[in-house]
Amino acid sequence: MSNTTTTTTTPYVVEDCRGVLQVYSDGSIVRSDRSPFNVTVHDDGSVIWKDVTFDPIHGLQLRLYKPSSANTNTKLPIFYYIHGGGFCIGSRTWPNCQNYCFRLASELQAIVVAPDYRLAPENRLPAAIEDGFASVKWLQAQALSDNPDTWLTDVADFDRVFISGDSSGGTIAHHLAVGLGEGSPELAPVRVRGYVYLAAYFGGTERVRSEVEARKEAVLKIEISDGFWRLSLPVGETRDHPLANPFGPASQTLEHVALDPILAVVGSYDILRDRNEDFVRRLKEWGKKIEFAEFEEADHGFFALQPNSEAAKKLMPLIKRFITENSSN
Repeated sequence: MSNTTTTTTTPYVVEDCRGVLQVYSDGSIVRSDRSPFNVTVHDDGSVIWKDVTFDPIHGLQLRLYKPSSANTNTKLPIFYYIHGGGFCIGSRTWPNCQNYCFRLASELQAIVVAPDYRLAPENRLPAAIEDGFASVKWLQAQALSDNPDTWLTDVADFDRVFISGDSSGGTIAHHLAVGLGEGSPELAPVRVRGYVYLAAYFGGTERVRSEVEARKEAVLKIEISDGFWRLSLPVGETRDHPLANPFGPASQTLEHVALDPILAVVGSYDILRDRNEDFVRRLKEWGKKIEFAEFEEADHGFFALQPNSEAAKKLMPLIKRFITENSSN
């Protein structure tokens, strides 16, 4: 008679994304709905908002904002704000996201569209990018509908759409810019006029200086960034995958791709600084209409996490100018 002892190992955490997402050794995933940033929502009534389902199959919603003073006499530009979170965490409902959208709607005098997207690792890339496309196709459906949501359509100028994204949202915005092309013909009568990349989350296997020399107190640390890529890229792929690295060995060259104007924004303390600067330099060399705005002593997500900082205050008029300059042919 044999004496066999069976031992069971308690699952342990192998990936921890700011305490919001934890992946265990047995493959199980635990998520929290809370934001890791301790922020209070400042809803003073000057902007009104509501949630709309844009993808019922995946249960995805977007949040619409507009100035409470908006009326049908004036058509407002439409400004997408796609949240960040390394493709793994984040939500349109997080207070830092909502507060920033209030400011965008109020200071830009625009309709703000803040879509959610499927998150990794349950839904690895390209799911999030597909959802970005779905959110702008929803806008097209509203423009074409015989029974549209008049809360939106009575004040929306579908000919003046701008798409911005924060970090991984900026990466989604980039892939939209490439996929839709100049003038976004497949979205007619919706027309995208430009893109704002807010510290687009680009990667690569070879480290760049801003990653190597990152400050210890950096908002986005290299260990966190690497973890996001491990969880979000297709299984077995590296940070040189085309969805992460626009200049990777397998990436499509952007030299001959016609693009709408781009404003690329980054803080000097952001580990993504050098990748964004390199992106802008290369596109400028190819003759693309792109401008680079670097904010000194500003870190990742400064516009939403430090909304009262000098950098955040200077960014808003820059975005407003970009919208004004690119609102007509």
